[in-house]
Amino acid sequence: MIDDVLGVVRCPHCGEGLARVAGSRAIGCASGHTFDVARQGYVNLLAGDARTTTADSAAMVAAREAFLGAGHLSPVADAVARAAGRAVGGEGVEGVEGVVLEIGAGTGYHLARTLDALPGRAGLALDLSKHAARRAARAHPRIGAVVCDAWEALPVASGAVAVALDVFAPRNAPELARVLAPGGGLVVVTPTPRHLRELLDADRGPCGARMLTVDERKEERLEARLGGWFDTTTAEESFVEYAVTLTPAEAAAAVAMGPGAKHATADASATPPADATQVPHAAPPAAASLEVTVSVRVALYRVR
Repeated sequence: MIDDVLGVVRCPHCGEGLARVAGSRAIGCASGHTFDVARQGYVNLLAGDARTTTADSAAMVAAREAFLGAGHLSPVADAVARAAGRAVGGEGVEGVEGVVLEIGAGTGYHLARTLDALPGRAGLALDLSKHAARRAARAHPRIGAVVCDAWEALPVASGAVAVALDVFAPRNAPELARVLAPGGGLVVVTPTPRHLRELLDADRGPCGARMLTVDERKEERLEARLGGWFDTTTAEESFVEYAVTLTPAEAAAAVAMGPGAKHATADASATPPADATQVPHAAPPAAASLEVTVSVRVALYRVR
């Protein structure tokens, strides 16, 4: 619920704290800025001139929920939860206070799994997509969901986060370092070049989406982006790799939930489907199931 994280959320206009406005569903700051809490439980803290053209669409979010709901990334979620536990309870960092934040949280799947492993924590899901925030808000009873831009100043109090999760999401290193409490950590999940590689040759479906390749220098670029704020030389890393068997529908969801769907949407000239929550057919409509590789790096970083 949003009330669980109100103590750490800040007004995007003036940076002041936010609280419930008496007699309404809104929250507001002492300067008079107010924000309505949506019926689905999330709050939109985007500035008025914010652009959301890069946000995940309803169809992408539905595809992600379908794929994650089938449990195909459950071992990855377990690895994320273990890393988060080390971040707040490892040697020399006992007693780190603060919420668990996930940036680019999507449906809140990984955040919810981490909260199950850290029962005393509240979770804050941040995402640019209102469609994602709607689902994240109900992914776990201790999640508060906020719509915001990960590349701008985060509407979160400095030092209020015990551990931040970044799973295939934007990495705004200076802001993530700012919101982390002393002794806290950042858990980053990135795909290796083998991740879902069997889907790379998939034919385009009606939506035109297909898997995008993983840059061989992705880890090098990650270290460069984080290096000014996080100690990359002492990062604790592990690799999770295994095979899963996907039905044709699940393979379609795997493609439709990724960045390739955004590119296809931007390039498409056809009229989008009337039902915006429908998962587009983005993988080949083969009759047989397909075995694919899940391969990711899970790394825990500390602020310098």
